[in-house]
Amino acid sequence: MSPESDTATAQFVEAAVGVPADAARTTGERPGRLRRLGRAARRDWRRTATAAAAGLLLTVAFPPYGIWPLSLLSVAALALLTRGRRLRQGAWTGFAFGFPFMLWLLQWLHVVGWDAVVGLALIEALFFVPLGAALALTSRLPGWPLWGACLWVAEEAARDRLPFGGFPWGRLAFANTGSPFTPLAAVGGAPLVTFAVALAGGLLAAAALAAWRLRGPVRGRRTAATAAGALLLAVAVAGSGLAVPSTTEPAGSLKVAVVQGNVEHPGMHFLGRPLMILDNHVAATLKLADDIKAGRVAKPDLVIWPENSSDLDPFTYPEAYARINRAVQAVGVPVLVGVLVEGPDADHVQNEGIVWDPVTGPGASYTKQHPVPFGEYVPFRKELTRFISRLKMVPRDFYPGHHTGVMTMGPARLGDVICFEVAYDGIVRDTVNAGAKALVVQTNNATYGRTGQPEQQLAMYRLRAVEHGRTVITAATSGISAITAPDGTVKQRTREFTRAVLDATVPLRTGTTLADRIGTAPEWTLAIVGLLSCAAASWLGRRGRTEK
Repeated sequence: MSPESDTATAQFVEAAVGVPADAARTTGERPGRLRRLGRAARRDWRRTATAAAAGLLLTVAFPPYGIWPLSLLSVAALALLTRGRRLRQGAWTGFAFGFPFMLWLLQWLHVVGWDAVVGLALIEALFFVPLGAALALTSRLPGWPLWGACLWVAEEAARDRLPFGGFPWGRLAFANTGSPFTPLAAVGGAPLVTFAVALAGGLLAAAALAAWRLRGPVRGRRTAATAAGALLLAVAVAGSGLAVPSTTEPAGSLKVAVVQGNVEHPGMHFLGRPLMILDNHVAATLKLADDIKAGRVAKPDLVIWPENSSDLDPFTYPEAYARINRAVQAVGVPVLVGVLVEGPDADHVQNEGIVWDPVTGPGASYTKQHPVPFGEYVPFRKELTRFISRLKMVPRDFYPGHHTGVMTMGPARLGDVICFEVAYDGIVRDTVNAGAKALVVQTNNATYGRTGQPEQQLAMYRLRAVEHGRTVITAATSGISAITAPDGTVKQRTREFTRAVLDATVPLRTGTTLADRIGTAPEWTLAIVGLLSCAAASWLGRRGRTEK
């Protein structure tokens, strides 16, 4: 190794673990107070910059980049940066890591405004403050990579629920939907995947720390064994998902056609003139009906339209009702239509999926249970709209539904999930446990087209398919529509901002995975263990100071 590269390596470890680069080589007089303060200041600056770089590295692990191994390196870097630090230092390091991570990950929100990106990133980054402090505190305990992994689960559990029902974007599990960790979702859901990724990252940090110590004056077989053992454990954790068996059973198949009618342009004003989006989906469905009659396409059992495929309430506007009815009767099979329905009062609308039969018309329906705060409803509307006029663009709040989306659609019982609901563990799990043989996600990502957001949502479909052992059928107004097999493989997908129809025979499944049966138990267990490790570290620290 050249002197230059040796110096660079030393400076990185100094920034990461807070050990002076020349500590192993300095045998002379201790530096003076000013020199020590100056060195500490340089280390803190380097640590902050390194934490920010590690946060940005984690973003690249997510789609649209999707380089999942970087999630391990990022977790390892945060573990090293917080190791042995004081609580306040760990808290700051957590924020320095979390803010740039969330800022880049959520940049797709810039179509609403960069102030919205910064504001949401700031709120989400605040959850990394206690994470950084807790990692610093538990780093003094034996087995610290294990406690750190539990703390990652605790951080995500809080962020998934708070505030206003939470915002689960940026979970480690969603960066690992095509990795060896993915099958673990069928055992303990997304939280177990996050735990395994964080544990493997922590073990990599332990291996790196032990390997660094081999450079110092204290060398030995024990240190080398620690490095090798930690590395082997990390590999074992990463490979553990390969041993997870499939626990759901085949229950026939269903032939579906997914209609992506497209919109004119992305952004906040994607709707265009009234009936434009509905006309696009009607036209695509009439073309499908012509292809069926001509024998170019086999007749499906079910046609699926996306969220907001009708931009007018068909029960209020007869022309919308008539156009939907025409398309459904032409294709001759039930169509799942995404509509906004007025009510239940003058101040609300409902985001619904309605099964529209070619003979009997509109039938069973599902109302979105988890409207998006500030996008589909405005908390504290009266107070906030005085200061944020942009919120008036959401003129009425979406009224939440109160039951799952399991409905008979054609010959099968399927479960409807609408848009961002796919990010929430409980909604999807409840839908499967209620008897869905496959999952349908109706979504409208036209606002965030070509920003990377649709790819991030596609990753969630892949994880849910594995977690529940179900096919996930996604219909989007402008893309990405997709067919995802129960093993998480994307069988078909559309391009964004194109009119397209996906034609597929999808497998149906019965039975449930272990993750479905035990629900939130792994998440709460791991989170509580993480919190208890903090309590133990705090108690041991006080005890050590008392004995001195």
